[in-house]
Amino acid sequence: MKRALLLLTLLLLGVGAALVALSAARARLYDVARLARAVPTRTALMLAREDAAARQGRPWRVRQIWVPYDHISPLLRRAVLTAEDDAFYQHGGLDWSELRAAARRNLEEHRVVRGGSTITQQLAKNVFLGDQRTVTRKLTEVFLALRMERALSKRRIFELYLNVIEWGDGVFGAEAAARRYFGVSAADLSPRQALLLAAVIINPHRYPVLDPPRRIERRVRMIASRMRRRGALDQAQYDQALGLPPPAPPDSIGAPGDSPGPPLSPPTTP
Repeated sequence: MKRALLLLTLLLLGVGAALVALSAARARLYDVARLARAVPTRTALMLAREDAAARQGRPWRVRQIWVPYDHISPLLRRAVLTAEDDAFYQHGGLDWSELRAAARRNLEEHRVVRGGSTITQQLAKNVFLGDQRTVTRKLTEVFLALRMERALSKRRIFELYLNVIEWGDGVFGAEAAARRYFGVSAADLSPRQALLLAAVIINPHRYPVLDPPRRIERRVRMIASRMRRRGALDQAQYDQALGLPPPAPPDSIGAPGDSPGPPLSPPTTP
C-alpha cells in the first residue's frame, strides 16, 4: 500500500513538472516585447468571442477605440486598480497574498468563488490565450505575466489592459465602453460612471452597466469607500459615485413646506 502511494505521488509530481515545463516553453513562443510599441488589434479573447458567436449563428463585431493612458479618466484608472488589483504597483506579476486568500476561500466554499489573477495575468490571458479553462493555460498565463513584468513598464501594462479589457458583448476597452454606455469619452466619465465600469469587470456579460443589480451596487460602495479613505475621492465625488442626490445649497432659506413669518414692521422714528 505504501509503495503504491509512493509511486502515485511520484507520478503526480512527474506530471506536474511536465506541465510546468510545457507551459514555460509555450510562454516563450509569444512575442511579449512587441507590446512595448505595438497595439494589439485582435486579441485572443476577441477571436474566441467571435468564434463563439459564429457557432451560435449570431452577428458579432468588435467595438474598440484605442486611447493613450492620459486620455482615460484618473477616476476610472484608480477604481479599476482598487477593484481588480490593489497591489498592482507592488507585485512583480503575481500577487502571492491574494493567491493564498483566494485558495483559502475556494477551499472553504468547495468551488471557485474568488480569483487571484493580477492585472498582468488578465492582460496575458486576454491578448495571447483566450478564455480556455485548463491547467496548462493557467500555468502559461503565469509565465507570460512574469515575462511581461520584465519587458514592459507598469504604466504600459495598465494602458494595454484598459484598452483591451472586455466590457460587454463586443465592447473592449475604456473608450468604447464609455461611449457605448454613457455617450462620453473615457476622459470625461463621472464618478458614478467610472465606478460602475470598474465594478462590472468581474463579469460584464452577466452584470449590466446601466441597470446594476445589488451585487454591483455593493461593489461600487466597496470601491468608493476604499477610494474615499485613501483620498482618491472627495465627499462630493463619493456621493456621486453612490448615486446620492447633491446636498441642498447652503444659502437656501427654510425647508420645503415652511410658511413665511409675518412681515417686518417698519422702524418707528423716535
